[in-house]
Amino acid sequence: MSKRCYYEVLEVSRDAQEGEIKRAYRKKAFEFHPDRNPGDEEAESKFKEAAEAYEVLRDPEKRSRYDRFGHEGMNGGGFGGFQSSEDIFGAFGDIFGDIFGFGSARSANRMQAGSDLRYNLTVSFRDAAKGAEVELDIPVTDTCDACGGSGAAPGSTPETCSRCGGRGSIEQTQGFFRISVPCPTCNGKGRVNTDPCRECRGSGYVRKQKNLNVRIPAGVDNGSRLRLRGEGEAGINGGPHGDLYVVITVEPDKVFRRQGQDLILSTEITFVQAALGHKIEIPTLDEPVEMDIPKGTQSGEVFQLRGLGMPYLGSNHKGDLLVEVKVTTPTGLSSRQEELLREFEALDEEKPIKKVKKFFKKAKDKVMGE
Repeated sequence: MSKRCYYEVLEVSRDAQEGEIKRAYRKKAFEFHPDRNPGDEEAESKFKEAAEAYEVLRDPEKRSRYDRFGHEGMNGGGFGGFQSSEDIFGAFGDIFGDIFGFGSARSANRMQAGSDLRYNLTVSFRDAAKGAEVELDIPVTDTCDACGGSGAAPGSTPETCSRCGGRGSIEQTQGFFRISVPCPTCNGKGRVNTDPCRECRGSGYVRKQKNLNVRIPAGVDNGSRLRLRGEGEAGINGGPHGDLYVVITVEPDKVFRRQGQDLILSTEITFVQAALGHKIEIPTLDEPVEMDIPKGTQSGEVFQLRGLGMPYLGSNHKGDLLVEVKVTTPTGLSSRQEELLREFEALDEEKPIKKVKKFFKKAKDKVMGE
């Protein structure tokens, strides 16, 4: 059977916003929830169909691919739909908490990945250009080493919860239908610790400082994110750890300004150097280099030194160094310097007069020749 259009499934328009899509899914999930429709295979099918549509349309990247290529665009794109209702409860537990006022008991005992963490790291401009290795101390919630995450004291064994009989859930009536909720006695685990671990007080988790060495790649910029897989919070019920995201802020530099991977440098030259040409030394991220100032350079001209900028992430290529020259006007001139400048000015003013005289002489010779 061919799949229905995801927008049609949730009954939203193609330009629907995120909030509208979420509300539409909540409505469908409430209508076709398995606890509200026990034994109804058609309702369960529509429940999965709505969850599949919501997973795609709530994600901007998946939604864009779906809008361009339809269902075919989802194949091989890291999306395979849901195999069971339990998969849906695990993925969208927050949605069901919004609908029913609490999470689904079906996901209480499931393995769940730990929460991701964010660490804001400030690096120097030169470290961003060259790359660096930094040491981080990250406070995390991790599995208790003393009990291995069981919450029971070493040598003791958790007992079956007497309230739920080890199921991890109990049934409650909500209006005209009954649904399962996590057992409040064992918190959905189905077992209770009569002799809790002293290190974690029976929770199975402890707070600790994790020391990490992180390599900052050359070329990072403000907002660059480094993902360290498995360095986040501990998972639930034996689930995998979350990830750690290191978000970079680069300090400004006293010499260079950055424009993407290009660097911009302003330098001053005298008007004599600008007029006659000169070689000047230019600082770079490595050793200084010499740059030719051609005759007649004007203030504000920009010279491009290729390959002397910031490196591109994951590449051997670099941006350029753009050197803006500013011609300075001398002050505090001596009398001799003023005299020479006035002489220069006079010589410069003679040029147009000589051109005019030459023009009139040619015109006169032509008339006399006729």
